[in-house]
Parts: sequence; C-alpha cells; structure tokens
Amino acid sequence: MTNKIKTAVVGVGYLGKFHAQIYARMPNVELVGVMDTDQQQAQAIAKQCQCQVFTDTQQLLDKINAVSIVVPTIAHLEVARPFLDAGIHMLLEKPIAVNQTEGQAIIDLATQSGAILQIGHLERFNAGVMALAERITQARFFEAHRMGEFVARATDVDVVSDLMIHDIDIILSLVPAKISQISAMGASVLTNHIDIANARLEFDNGCVANVTASRVSNKRLRRIRVFEKQHYLALNFIDQQLETVYAQSQTTTDGEWPEIVQDKIQIDAVKPLDAELAEFINACQNQQIPRVTGEVGLEALRVALLVKNKIEQSIIDAKT
Repeated sequence: MTNKIKTAVVGVGYLGKFHAQIYARMPNVELVGVMDTDQQQAQAIAKQCQCQVFTDTQQLLDKINAVSIVVPTIAHLEVARPFLDAGIHMLLEKPIAVNQTEGQAIIDLATQSGAILQIGHLERFNAGVMALAERITQARFFEAHRMGEFVARATDVDVVSDLMIHDIDIILSLVPAKISQISAMGASVLTNHIDIANARLEFDNGCVANVTASRVSNKRLRRIRVFEKQHYLALNFIDQQLETVYAQSQTTTDGEWPEIVQDKIQIDAVKPLDAELAEFINACQNQQIPRVTGEVGLEALRVALLVKNKIEQSIIDAKT
C-alpha cells in the first residue's frame, strides 16, 4: 500500500476548513495538523478533523510532506517560504501572489527545493469545464459571466483578483494563442476596490473573450459560452451542466438550410475541491506535474493585473 501523504492546512477560515475536512477523510492522507491566527477557529477545526493545532511553523516542518496554504493573498510569500525552503509540496490558493514579483519568488523557491507547487484555481476541476475543454476545436468568441451578491469576507481584494481570474485562467487554458490586446472598464460600488468589471481580451489568432465579473449583483450567475463555426457551447458552472448547439444541414423544398440541433450533455458532477485536492495528493505521491502549476497561476495573475490596471486607468481618465 502506498504510504500516506502527511498534510497540514495553514489558514482554516471559510475555505481552508474545507481543505482540512477533505484531507481528514482521504484514505491516502494523514492530516497532521492545522494552523490559524484565530486560535478558537483552529481548535474547532482540529477537534472536528481529529488532528493537532500548531502555532509554530518550524514545529510543523519535519512532520509533513505536503501543505495547503489558505491565507490572505498578501501573506502568501511570507507564509509559503519556510515550507518551500523545506521542500514541502504545496497547494497555494489563488491568486498565487499580490504581484508578479512575489509570484515569481514563490515559483523560484519551489524550483530550488524540488517541491511541487499547485495553485488553487478551483474551476479547472469543475467537471463541466473539463468536458467543455474536450469539445472545443477552434473557439472564436467567449462570453463569461461570474456574478454574485456582496460577501463581506472578500473586501480585502478586488473583483478581478477574486472572481474574474477564474474565467481568465480557464480562457487562457482553452486558447492556443497569446493575448494581443486588453481593454477593460469597471467601478467601485460598495468597497474601496473594484466591485464590478468587464474585460475584452483579444488573441493573436483572432479569438476574442468578453469577461464580466460582479460581486454586487442580486443573483448568483456562473456561466461561460463558447462560439465556434456552426457550433455553440454553454456551461453553467453551478450545476456543471453543458449545453451544445450546432447547425446540421437539411434539404427542404426551398433548398438546403441548416437545422439547429440542441443537446444537453450528461456530466457526472464532481465536487471541484475534492477533485483538486485528489490531484494534488496524486501529484505528491507520484511526483507528477499538476495541471495548474506556479507558472500557470502566474500567467493568470499577470493578465488579471493588466485588466485591473486598465480599469484603474479608465477611472482616472473619466475624472480628468
């Protein structure tokens, strides 16, 4: 039997607690412990998951093979450094860092020690996204909407880094070309950060993506549509349902006209976080490269920051 991967979770707030709960029930994993600046929360999750609470990173380093880092983005480099220095495999929540310099520093630390680094772009593990990727041949236009009600826990980050980066990452993975131009608009509504944003990404191969993200909407919407020649695909991220529409030639008394055929593709829904952590543990056990490497996460961050900068410049221009 394969030896169990010994793990820990640093940051067991809203999302981190789910990491701990999933590790605790995985048969090929031993959850050694959790850490959090909120000791009461750490104690509660440790009790629930039957593991230890650690308050000192150094005490944890020689007890684990892998770690999930689920702390505010601004602390990623500081928190990740000792673990990567020790060669401990890491799943680091998205975005990889607050800026490209720190993101590259994290990648360099992992490279130097040989640690596997996976970035937590959760939607890559949505079963609908994987089914969508299998069916795209030559996408010409993307339209993505990621909208939801305001959540107070996200006030320390803008909507581009919080929500839009998911769709940016997915689209980058589906278009085999480099971005040639970016235009974007947005606004602050309830916080000091950008709360609603729209970006247009143009690629060297002629593909165009229109991406909208909002955290001030009155309903939750997670949807992406892909247009190809005589083919249209639509994915609802929430229920992981994929719809395909295509033109099929038919002959009528008036000549040959396309018939529009609509299908709903059955997908075995999988909880994305379970799938993400399973791939991470498998990568650790078999020394495999994860699908969302540090470099992949850094490119998503680079584009997200370009979008954010475009929005900030448009706001400045509007005031002058």
